[in-house]
Amino acid sequence: MEKPLWAPWRMEFIQAEKPAGCIFCVFPAETGEEADRRNLIVRRSPRSFTILNRYPYNNGHVMVVPRAHVSRLEDLDGEEFSDLQEELRRVTVAVRAAYRPEGMNVGMNLGKVAGAGIEAHLHWHVVPRWGGDTNFMPVLADTKVMIEHLDQTWVRLREALGA
Repeated sequence: MEKPLWAPWRMEFIQAEKPAGCIFCVFPAETGEEADRRNLIVRRSPRSFTILNRYPYNNGHVMVVPRAHVSRLEDLDGEEFSDLQEELRRVTVAVRAAYRPEGMNVGMNLGKVAGAGIEAHLHWHVVPRWGGDTNFMPVLADTKVMIEHLDQTWVRLREALGA
């Protein structure tokens, strides 16, 4: 017998007006803690920022994004590249402290055929992983069970990043 899996918070997203343009440019242009919380930005550096993935593969899934709107690593200048890598290093330390994963996937999809969802603006993905972190839901119901609300993830990682 089928049982419904309720996710009422999805209606807010479905009915919300979608931002015009690149979210990786629009979201960090808004300032203040309220905007950061709404946009899921957990930390800002001078040339990069860290943002929660609104549709995470696992709890604690973040993206590290340069402020420069570029699709290729070679289009970042030296300072932008260094800042992006330092933010990536900082966030892996914070995810490790906040979630105690047994491992992490850290990767960048460059180009549509490589799997980039937002191909015009490159970004790193950091996904914490645990042994046995798969369950029956993706296999039987094409559903991923997330055990923590994004708002709590925002608070946890913001504290771990000292932001």
